Amino acid sequence: MGQKKSNADQKKLDRIVTEARRNQELREQSYRGQALKLYPWICGRCAREFTHKNLNELTVHHKDHNHDNNPTDGSNWELLCLYCHDNEHSKYEQTRFDSNLQAGKRANPVATHNPFADLRTLLGNKK
Repeated sequence: MGQKKSNADQKKLDRIVTEARRNQELREQSYRGQALKLYPWICGRCAREFTHKNLNELTVHHKDHNHDNNPTDGSNWELLCLYCHDNEHSKYEQTRFDSNLQAGKRANPVATHNPFADLRTLLGNKK
């Protein structure tokens, strides 16, 4: 009985190892796997370095924000840490939001107050 269980355990272990290797090959064929092979494991913005231990915190950013544009030379990718990647997407969303405002209206109000308007006269009194 011990041998049957051992044989069944061995088959289960073989299946797990085979599946893990297949998944690794699929990951390596993905754009993330390709980018990790092409580029050093350093954030392109803050220059934080990554190792195998914290590699899951390094993301692939699409420069043109099109996740379907994945050239094999990596020209549309850059590696960013989670924080810089979130910041980049926040900036992109903000510019998208600003451009969707009504045509003809400025996104930022024009300043009408000049805090230095009377500065010359104030400085002139000290002479």
